[in-house]
Amino acid sequence: MPSLSADAPTIHPDCEITDTSFGAYTEIGRGSRVAHSDIGDYSYCDRYCDIANARIGKFANIASFTRIGATDHPLDRASLHHFMYRSASYWDDVQDDTDWFDHRRNRLAHIGHDTWIGHNAQIKPEVTIGHGAVVASGAVVTRDVAPYSIVAGLPAKPVRDRFPPAISERLIALGWWDWSHDQLRAALLDFRRLSVEAFLEKHGG
Repeated sequence: MPSLSADAPTIHPDCEITDTSFGAYTEIGRGSRVAHSDIGDYSYCDRYCDIANARIGKFANIASFTRIGATDHPLDRASLHHFMYRSASYWDDVQDDTDWFDHRRNRLAHIGHDTWIGHNAQIKPEVTIGHGAVVASGAVVTRDVAPYSIVAGLPAKPVRDRFPPAISERLIALGWWDWSHDQLRAALLDFRRLSVEAFLEKHGG
């Protein structure tokens, strides 16, 4: 695994990156496509992900072949086909439909801090994944996911909470994802070894 950088994302070969901002220590896996998105500090995606029109928080763990913010087609028109909005590819005397592209880019998917999106999962536009939530492999998420919950299935439905509500609330209040790089390093052994309850007691959550 390459050493990650605070100054620039680590982008593996064969990626296609368009109009995207990256935080510190971010990584984009081989063959991924990322467009019109913001990727928060320490977040990464594995191989062959397709991410569009997304706001991704810090410490997001995105497995391979995941799709976030899948673009849509116009359901209320005479045709679904993209000749209507990618029109310049078909005729020399017409421009692409910028209004349609603006509409799609405004339908943002939001991924919270310290989330885990499983292999081959899909997150639809205008869906919010709460902090600490887990989306199971192969799930298709069409509705918001509560913080620190686990969802699975097609369409995705709640399976269980990761922690009791009081613990989840304390983790959100602690907001360790906003700690400095040095603070994270100082607490590294506690992250590794302590139970969540003991971690919260020690670090004031």
